[in-house]
Amino acid sequence: MKSSNLIKLFLAAVATAVLSFSAPIFAKGDVFVDQNNVAIKGYDPVAYFVSSAAQKGQAQFSYVYKGNTWMFSSAANKKAFVANPVAYLPQYGGHCAFAASKNSIAPIDPKAWTIRNNKLYLNYSLSVRDNAWRPDIDANIAQADANWPTLATQVKTR
Repeated sequence: MKSSNLIKLFLAAVATAVLSFSAPIFAKGDVFVDQNNVAIKGYDPVAYFVSSAAQKGQAQFSYVYKGNTWMFSSAANKKAFVANPVAYLPQYGGHCAFAASKNSIAPIDPKAWTIRNNKLYLNYSLSVRDNAWRPDIDANIAQADANWPTLATQVKTR
């Protein structure tokens, strides 16, 4: 086996182990939120698409959608979200996309993100994103998509 494949397998195993021992997950419905029901740790979901950046939202530009508070970095981003929330919602309820591909639930680092086919995917860390999620992104998405319906019901019961 090539050393690059061994490294990938090792990183995936480490990531899975880390995800298994992560902090408690908060959820309202199936969306990852903090203790105050703020989605994606207060980061602006629209900014990933329009600014290609992870930007912290501001309280003055907040909006409650389906019981969760979403924060935005500008009035324009808030307006875009209000007009079409589904276009900007992170996949898998804002939980770690790589964990979902491994049939697990884990929190995210809002700076570890990927846009693929006009969808936002968040990951546990930059290392997980770069070394485990992105190298086989299409297969990971397919597996996470298959796992999410069952995982979403688990999240709702937490």
